[in-house]
Amino acid sequence: MTHPDSIRADLSNAALYGSGVFTTVAIIRGKPLLWEKHWRRLAANALSIGLDTSGFDEPFVSGALREVIEKNQVVNGRARITFFDGSESVLWSEKDERKCGISIITGEPRKKPEVLKLNVSPYRLNSASPLAGVKSCNYLENILALNEARRRGYHEAIRLNQREEIAGGCMSNVFWLRGGVLHTPNLATGCLSGTTREFVMEKLACIETAATVDSLRQADAIYLTSAGFGITQVSVFEERRFDAGSQAIEAIWPR
Repeated sequence: MTHPDSIRADLSNAALYGSGVFTTVAIIRGKPLLWEKHWRRLAANALSIGLDTSGFDEPFVSGALREVIEKNQVVNGRARITFFDGSESVLWSEKDERKCGISIITGEPRKKPEVLKLNVSPYRLNSASPLAGVKSCNYLENILALNEARRRGYHEAIRLNQREEIAGGCMSNVFWLRGGVLHTPNLATGCLSGTTREFVMEKLACIETAATVDSLRQADAIYLTSAGFGITQVSVFEERRFDAGSQAIEAIWPR
């Protein structure tokens, strides 16, 4: 039986269509890491979906983030900042008032498995989509791909685009070493411009490329990056087990 107080009408574009953008920020020693990169991408992503965030400038959002971190006593963890479209859908309402809201939550870092297993997702990414490269709240495709990988006993999966090029993981960016040279997908593949990805590329020489999955099969080491777990080496790709790779890559992540 459904209780009347559990039913409410939410006609917002955020509720009906997942209209919004977000970023996940690593918290190290009580401070947000790479904040400038996160803010730059968050603002650009909001603009790309037509979301007016002018009511929330950088000083306000960074101040609110620090307040939440302090209130929740986060030392090492992560925070998610979401801009959501609170405007009522024109398909369901006659109202034409534009609204934008913000949400900030914190939590523990994502747990790293001791043996990180990676495979290839059967779900393709469309690099021509207007949402390619946008960290939007409509993340269902990524979640479905991640859940499918976990059902097969893997922790993450590589998503390929419609040209069979490596785009990245379901919830991460990917790097690989081959002959001492570091590679990562270029943005034209539909790859997300991850803040940790950008950090790695500032610290280490890296080639951005459009490559097929054979490049991962021939790699000497594979790494996944995200704000949630930093830089993590893949232990198993498909059925192949990797030896320890370059510790210098993982060592650049602040602790």
